[in-house]
Amino acid sequence: MANSPKLIVVGGGLAGSEAAWQAAKRGVAVTLYEMRPKVTTGAHVSDRLAELVCSNSLGSDLPDRAAGVLKAELRRMGSLLMQAADESAVPAGGALAVDRDIFAQKVTAALESHPNITIVREEVAEIPAEPAIIASGPLTSNRLSRAIAALTGQEHLYFYDAIAPIVVADSIDMSICFRASRYGRGEQEEGDYINCPLNREEYDAFIEALVNAERIELHDFEKPVLESGAGVRAGKGKFFEGCLPIEVLARRGHDALAFGPLRPVGLTDPRTGRRPYAVVQLRQDNLAGTLYNIVGFQTNLKFGEQRRVLRMIPGLEHAEFARYGQMHRNTFLFSPALLRPTLQFHNRDDLFFAGQITGVEGYVGNIATGLLAGWNAARVLQGRPPLVLPPETMLGALCHYITHASAADFQPMKANYGIVPPLSRRIRNKRERYAAYARRSLAALEAFLAQAR
Repeated sequence: MANSPKLIVVGGGLAGSEAAWQAAKRGVAVTLYEMRPKVTTGAHVSDRLAELVCSNSLGSDLPDRAAGVLKAELRRMGSLLMQAADESAVPAGGALAVDRDIFAQKVTAALESHPNITIVREEVAEIPAEPAIIASGPLTSNRLSRAIAALTGQEHLYFYDAIAPIVVADSIDMSICFRASRYGRGEQEEGDYINCPLNREEYDAFIEALVNAERIELHDFEKPVLESGAGVRAGKGKFFEGCLPIEVLARRGHDALAFGPLRPVGLTDPRTGRRPYAVVQLRQDNLAGTLYNIVGFQTNLKFGEQRRVLRMIPGLEHAEFARYGQMHRNTFLFSPALLRPTLQFHNRDDLFFAGQITGVEGYVGNIATGLLAGWNAARVLQGRPPLVLPPETMLGALCHYITHASAADFQPMKANYGIVPPLSRRIRNKRERYAAYARRSLAALEAFLAQAR
């Protein structure tokens, strides 16, 4: 390692962990800085690398869905974190969900044992002068955040993310709840989710309590954005639609949740033989099956209010909460003005950014940009040109979006078919169209990899 090119990676989350692995396996001597446990974030609960904070789901794993295509690309490109996710998977229907403790343990053990990686538990407060990848994530420390602002000449954009509560399995009343997956699409015969059915009266009472419950006080500049939804500016801030708290969604209309996270489609209550009016779903959170998270129930209610209101859900009357929901700030750059599709900083070839700080949304997008940044950093350090993935691939499309979006429209983006180039011929059937996108993506990736070695 004495004569190996050297790289600093700042941040031991999903993107930083993947970036460190990708650079290290290409012969680069990597120093990975993670500030936890010396400096805490308020959202993390351990010192492990690649800890999942908000949910244990990495989204759809179906081969024709955009998220599934991105996962397939990462598996093909040798992602460490996708391997760890597959090895720690728990039942989740057509999604990929993991035991978050085992997932983080696997990633941490792999990085700690790699001979080219040195892990330093310290906060980085300045932009390194040496070659570096900044993957400090949405919870970037205040000091490093100020350093990034000084580098870019602008304050960061941001939105607020909320975390869903986790319930102890033994406290769920299974005489009321039932196991099932929507339309029977699941790995387990009895169903991958625990479902709490609500009739109209129960739903009405729950919504009434939810919209009137006390929330943790936010700063004045946050409030109008929360009430009006995503993509609305308040000073420098934005809120991402997929991260709005459940109580805010409920304020949009009495039946908003019945057509959203509580929609009962594809489910039949075995006690009545009919579809419930609404359903709260719980997804397994660990391999032991002792913990379940409440799907789509990100919240900013006070903890006592969470306990009171969520216990109104049938089957959760005596629920024991292993973790309450909370809200945290997610910081990201205005990447169209600052980053290239290679994820290099616009005026410095040896400085890369990766992960949610670039404006990608979702766990898998974070992993994917970490993979590309680590790969490209290694190439630059070895005197080779960095790679730009073709826009027909999902990762290439994401990188193109975050580096080319207009100022008026830029907001965090996850994998979706709306950002990839249109197909050469129009296909009306949605499933056939998605399958065609998936085939084209993987074919483009294979052709790219054949030339990128």
